[in-house]
Amino acid sequence: MRELTPLELKDYLASAEAPPLLLDVREPAEFDICHIEGSRLMPMGEVAASLDDLPREKVIIAICHHGMRSYNIARYLEQQGFGQVMNLIGGLDAWARKVDLSMPTY
Repeated sequence: MRELTPLELKDYLASAEAPPLLLDVREPAEFDICHIEGSRLMPMGEVAASLDDLPREKVIIAICHHGMRSYNIARYLEQQGFGQVMNLIGGLDAWARKVDLSMPTY
C-alpha cells in the first residue's frame, strides 16, 4: 500500500488523469465538521458490507482524522483484492495544517 503525505496528495489530485475515490472512513459527525471536497463518506464499520459499492478500477485514497483508521481500511481493501489503494498519512488533521489552512480542525 502506498502512503501519501498531505502535500503529495495535493500534487496527486492536481495531476491525476482520472480522479481517485477519496474514501473518508470517519463518522458522519466528523465528516460534517470538515472533509476534502468530493470525498465519499463510508464509516469504517460499514466498509466490509459495502465492498461491492467500491470501484475496483479506480485509485482509492483512504482518509480519516489522523491516518490510523484509514491505514487499517486501506490494508483491508488490499486484502480484499483492491489493487490501487493509498492512505493519507496524518489524515485530515495533517491536511488542514499543511494544505488547507482554512479547514476546521477538531
